[in-house]
Amino acid sequence: MARFLVRRVLQAVIVTVIVTVIVFALLHALPGGPARGVLGQQATPEQIAAFNRAQGLDQPIWTQYWHYLGRLVQGDLGESFTLNAPVSQLLANRLPKTLLLTMASTVVALLIALPLGVWQAARRNSVLDYTATALAIIVYSTPVFFLGLILIMVFAQAIPLFPAQAPQGDALGDILADPNALVLPVVTGAFATVAAFSRYMRSATLDNLAEDYARTARAKGTSERRVLVRHVVRNSLVPVVTMLGYYIPVMFGGSLVVESMFNYPGVGFLFWNAAQTSDFPVLLGVVLVIAIATVVGSMLADIAQALIDPRVRSVAV
Repeated sequence: MARFLVRRVLQAVIVTVIVTVIVFALLHALPGGPARGVLGQQATPEQIAAFNRAQGLDQPIWTQYWHYLGRLVQGDLGESFTLNAPVSQLLANRLPKTLLLTMASTVVALLIALPLGVWQAARRNSVLDYTATALAIIVYSTPVFFLGLILIMVFAQAIPLFPAQAPQGDALGDILADPNALVLPVVTGAFATVAAFSRYMRSATLDNLAEDYARTARAKGTSERRVLVRHVVRNSLVPVVTMLGYYIPVMFGGSLVVESMFNYPGVGFLFWNAAQTSDFPVLLGVVLVIAIATVVGSMLADIAQALIDPRVRSVAV
């Protein structure tokens, strides 16, 4: 098990470094570069050259990356070009709000998706099962921004039950003080997750209903409902919990779209503003956080799967 853990951690570190190299190179290849985004289209070549010298952007690309990597190890993500604040401080202030939105969407999605998947499996091949499957496919294939737009049009304009703008504030307490304004962002973020995990749960439940232990329980006279509730559901949660580790980074990335739509003061909205102003350190810092979340989520999912199923551990090692 120790070798397995060391191997997964080393893989996570290597992938993270590769991601930083790719993103760093792509952002530097953007037309005009950071100087043009900060100083504007009217900036003179002399002003751009002075900006590049002040920010160290006139050095070779790999020298810039090496300096950035050294600062990153020390927890220094640089200074924002437009907000005049350390990027690490900006992320520290906004990351808890994004985590709140992501976790709330995840909890809501699982509370709906898991019972829905079991219900579909118990009524497999029925009209209701086919209907729920079709709706899940439609929702899953619909872009998040379009789902959010529909919710705003229906529940903020046609039927004004909830505000179209998310709660504002510098602290989590300010966000939680206005729960009514959190409804639309949370529901928007939960939609695609409900569609995905209801399918996972349905498939896992159907597989376990066909196992020998389920047939044995039925042969002993146990009712189908009791077999489903007492035995099948618990075993069906194992692959779903494992898949959750892989899917959390996806939901974290999706929250970037949700935050920009509802003006939610999280990391996603920070990224949106930084993209509009070509604030290079902020862009790189946010992308790095998402990359680390993806790598850590995948690593935790692998570890959870290895702890649950020793066969996975033996094959990986």
